[in-house]
Amino acid sequence: MSTGTGTGTEGTADPEAARTREQRGWYFYDFACSVYSTSVLTVFLGPYLTSVAKAAADADGYVHPLGIPVRAGSLFAYSVSVSVVVAVLLMPLAGAVADRTGRKKPLLAAAAYTGATATACMFFLDGERYLLGAFLLIVANASISVSMVLYNAYLPQIATPQERDTVSSRGWAFGYTSGALVLVLNLVLYTGHDSFGLSEPDAVRVCLASAGVWWGAFTLVPLRRLRDRRVAPSGEGAVRSGWRQLRATLRDMRRHPVTLAFLLAYLVYNDGIQTVISQASVYGSEELGLDQTTLITAVLLVQVLAVAGALGMGRLARTHGAQRTILGSLVVWTLILAGAFVMPAGAPVFFYTLAAAIGLVLGGSQALSRSLFSHLVPRGKEAEYFSAYEMSDRGLSWLGPLVFGLGYQLTGSYRDAILSLVIFFALGAVLLARVPVRAGVAAAGNPVPDRI
Repeated sequence: MSTGTGTGTEGTADPEAARTREQRGWYFYDFACSVYSTSVLTVFLGPYLTSVAKAAADADGYVHPLGIPVRAGSLFAYSVSVSVVVAVLLMPLAGAVADRTGRKKPLLAAAAYTGATATACMFFLDGERYLLGAFLLIVANASISVSMVLYNAYLPQIATPQERDTVSSRGWAFGYTSGALVLVLNLVLYTGHDSFGLSEPDAVRVCLASAGVWWGAFTLVPLRRLRDRRVAPSGEGAVRSGWRQLRATLRDMRRHPVTLAFLLAYLVYNDGIQTVISQASVYGSEELGLDQTTLITAVLLVQVLAVAGALGMGRLARTHGAQRTILGSLVVWTLILAGAFVMPAGAPVFFYTLAAAIGLVLGGSQALSRSLFSHLVPRGKEAEYFSAYEMSDRGLSWLGPLVFGLGYQLTGSYRDAILSLVIFFALGAVLLARVPVRAGVAAAGNPVPDRI
């Protein structure tokens, strides 16, 4: 039986077949939860929650959650930022407890079904219930972040070092495939809502809720195929030992400065990526005046091309190394933002062009970042280190939405808000270029691939 330090196939009659089975099950959590990121966070919830907030706003366009004056157009961005702060408090604990107890799967199930339930309850978001919408967004977004800590921590256990770029990229490809499929169904329902006997807002609420049902249903696949690894029993309570392990992790990470340097770079550039993903529909609807059908089809284009982009960048990484490939993608992200800033309103063709560019770099930049980090993780510390990674991936991505929301709050212009995100990609690229990745892999005690 594995102790959680290898690929986790020891003691089986056919270790390679067992590893392949787990990998295939692992892919399906991306397939399950990615519909939240696409249908809910990227397409429907931003514009819809903004419209609900505007319906509840005063004559000056402000709502007052907890007595705080907030411009209705900034509520969604602020809610995303708050959800990330909540995730910051929960993710390190989840990762530490998982490593301490060896029970990743029950924790993954709890986080996944909390998020899926909150998403399904978005069906009840109507009228002026902007506070309900903000609350459900915070719960769902924090839950998916916690679940991804546990999901990502399986990667070093189910894939050899030479397989990780490919396995990670396939996971993203599965996620983008499901996102595209559900968006097609959403598009049919939304554009034909009259024939289904639904109003436009009702169709949006059905699309939101169905993402939660999809998330919960397909989570059953990884829960059946992934398996927990035994760890040495501890006399401490899991929560108490989890916090102690977290403190030990932070101290231990200081002994791996290259890992920390990569996390800092990733924190910066991924903050920009996450903000573009979450705010794209708000920018398209509010600043560019595009209708919901255009936004859905644009994001569908992103999903389709992201599958090819994730797999294509995986191949580029085998030739040029993951670090160089990611750096190239950050240049493309910077050009995308520049194009969005100068894009004329009411021009869907230009919006589709940027959507295509986003699709080609989105999956690859995230998948390669995940696999690159997996090489920098010391063995036996996967979940706790991936909790730090997930804090960079989702948990510390509060600054971008906050800057975006403040930009609109202060100027009333989404163009000024979108321009501020360029700094995240430029600074992130500079920091990543300075990371000595090969030395960091060796220092973590892992085999150094020929290309990295």
